[in-house]
Amino acid sequence: MLHLRVIAPEDLRDEVIDILRGEVGVANLLLYPGAALDPVGDEITADVARECANGLIRQLKALDVQHRGAITLEVLDTVLSTRAHRAEDEAAGDPADALLWDELIGRTREESTLSVTFVLFLTLACLLTAVGVVTDSTVTVVGAMVLGPEFGPLAALSVALVQRRRSLAKRAATALVVGFPIAMGVTGLATVAAEALGWLTLDSVQHVSEVDFIFKVGPISFVVALLAGAAGMLSLVSAKATGLVGVFISVYTVTAAGFAVVAATVGAWDVAAKSALQLVVNLVGIVIAGVLVLVLRPKGTLIARVAQD
Repeated sequence: MLHLRVIAPEDLRDEVIDILRGEVGVANLLLYPGAALDPVGDEITADVARECANGLIRQLKALDVQHRGAITLEVLDTVLSTRAHRAEDEAAGDPADALLWDELIGRTREESTLSVTFVLFLTLACLLTAVGVVTDSTVTVVGAMVLGPEFGPLAALSVALVQRRRSLAKRAATALVVGFPIAMGVTGLATVAAEALGWLTLDSVQHVSEVDFIFKVGPISFVVALLAGAAGMLSLVSAKATGLVGVFISVYTVTAAGFAVVAATVGAWDVAAKSALQLVVNLVGIVIAGVLVLVLRPKGTLIARVAQD
């Protein structure tokens, strides 16, 4: 269930209320005339079934409420209301299948922003990969996979392609194009230092056994990237973030980048090339899978109608 709050000018009051009253998935409708001070207007709130939120937002935007006032949605974890439960039952579809485009765009925009925090996490993940290569430690490499923040921009690219959001695509591409070179550059400097100290040699890169899966690229790598990308996008669409950890552990994006730097630094160019190819395969596979999920996503309304028939 979602809590909807609308701030609208007084002249839009009746139209907004009519829209909310016309939807079966709306309950607990409240009006606070003149409650809004900046911008001046009314505050109108309601509890809304997730399945019908897209349609409501679309109608409210048609009134230009988002420019003349505001529209906010908040997820309700606990709702003790017979009316709200009845409204959710009457709404067509299932909450888990409901895709809120504005929510998804907002989440991916936030997670794809190039920031100091994003670059730091990406750098730390690459550095952990370097340590994993030196120690031939699977645990360390898996830790780097979980730490890497690159899925956010990749998901944003998928959303941008489907929704044709050029600004979102530019934001996500900037995070990847700028973030990865910085992280890989820092990792390269650290690798040079480790080699100078005798901690890393060509032999230690070419004869790893526990983490060699990172640069072993093939058709299965692309399949894994597709499956992981699909699972990740489904987690974002359904607001079930619990599946994202499994996605992070399944793909070799940031670890392939880190391994490529380490291998290139010590002169293992064949391993570096394979790791770079692994990186490209995973990046492309995740974005393609994200697009496919958004285009072919389950239609909650259709499922509900079939069940009713």
